[in-house]
Amino acid sequence: MVQNQPKSSSLRYFSTVTAKKVDWLWYPYIPFGKVTIVQGDPGDGKTTLALNIAALLSNGRPMPDMDVKVDYSTIIYQSAEDGAEDTIKPRLVSAGADCSRIAFIDETERGLTLNDERIEKAIKDTDARLLVIDPLQAYLSEGGEMNRADGVRPLMKHLTAVADRTGCAIVIIGHMNKASGAKGIYRGLGSIDITASARSVLLVGRIKSNPSVRIMAQLKNSLAEEGSPIAFEINENSTVRWIGEYDITAEELLSGDEPQYDSPKLTEAIENLESILSEGETPCAQIYSALKERGIGKRSIDRAKKHLGIKSSKRGDGWYWSMPAAMTRIGDAISSDKSPRIPEDKPLRPATYCRVATDSPEQTSCLMMQSGSGAESDYQPQDEGKTHCEISTNRGQA
Repeated sequence: MVQNQPKSSSLRYFSTVTAKKVDWLWYPYIPFGKVTIVQGDPGDGKTTLALNIAALLSNGRPMPDMDVKVDYSTIIYQSAEDGAEDTIKPRLVSAGADCSRIAFIDETERGLTLNDERIEKAIKDTDARLLVIDPLQAYLSEGGEMNRADGVRPLMKHLTAVADRTGCAIVIIGHMNKASGAKGIYRGLGSIDITASARSVLLVGRIKSNPSVRIMAQLKNSLAEEGSPIAFEINENSTVRWIGEYDITAEELLSGDEPQYDSPKLTEAIENLESILSEGETPCAQIYSALKERGIGKRSIDRAKKHLGIKSSKRGDGWYWSMPAAMTRIGDAISSDKSPRIPEDKPLRPATYCRVATDSPEQTSCLMMQSGSGAESDYQPQDEGKTHCEISTNRGQA
């Protein structure tokens, strides 16, 4: 059916609109021509993440877990909290950025706001593909109130229009409020209209079990399916080592609690780690890769690592894992100087009650006694068909 032509010049039918696909700087996290928000608590790595993304783009290198190479591009990095000379420039250099492709708008004579015409002009003059604003609250209009929808909405609408007209990916870094227990989408500082205007909202945080590792989780995606959480490690010089997908939810990351693990997967991860590390020290990257092929996620691996007390050591070419001395498998423990004292002349009878003496309680967690392994036995006829193990230490019964 042919629609009548609209009488109002401001009215259009969607039949006159040409559909177009969304282009991505980093699929599905940061789209071109749209606004993305990166939020998190202070010190959790938001700025470091943004600087390393800028460094990759300046060198025409693909984003993590993306095979598509991006063109060498200009980036505008606008920071109100960190100095250009003593903080931003050194960190860009450490990240390997091509600083000749990264610019900023000079605010010496006049401060910048989100509705400032200099933003769009700078993007067009440099053909910038990425604009980073760090942090949001520093670039509100004078007297602007973050919590008032009528104050924030026009600013975000203007910035969204700039992104659409220029095709530039605009990333805004923001802090979080203290409303613990609230859903992640409501934890952004300021009016919910800020979050509503963004097509993608990312959360950066850390986990208690491994504070050196940061997680980027997606709270909102209006253009594609939500992406998997991505883990990265921040090195001493503020560079990033990308780890890859991490099995954790945004809500778990926000709560700070240990993730809820699937017991069968955890058991499988523990058994695999014990098997791999029984051969000696092993690169952690090799372990992650091997267990991923067996369907074991990084979250389960890290939980198993903590459970076993596995040690990490830094080498020139990366991190290595090894079992602690008191956590060897029983077969290795028997041949070591610190092995449990198991009399050889009293083999363990089938399905029996056994007692093993060790030098420290810590060793008890690694002792997995099986029939025929050879241990001092206090077998009683009434115990036939039962399996019971009592382990004694010089400091008391475990």
